[in-house]
Amino acid sequence: MQPSSTLCRDQEAHHHALARTTTLDNVRLVANAAAAAWAKEGVAAGLREDRKLRTRAFAEAHTGPGEPPRADFRELSENPDRGHADGV
Repeated sequence: MQPSSTLCRDQEAHHHALARTTTLDNVRLVANAAAAAWAKEGVAAGLREDRKLRTRAFAEAHTGPGEPPRADFRELSENPDRGHADGV
């Protein structure tokens, strides 16, 4: 499972806050590195989400017309006065 951009931003903020509040240098270094990694992953997640939305919009725009309503089937029959075999 890939993290969402919202999760990445939340994690980045958490690690920045941890780096600001700690008094230990090694914890600060690790927290800043983790924040940078979450920021990088957040950018990638944002690009993935945008690509997914564009792909979905493209697919919806290029779908053919749907099935005609049932009332319109009678006009498509060779014998419009008799209807279809399925009793429509």
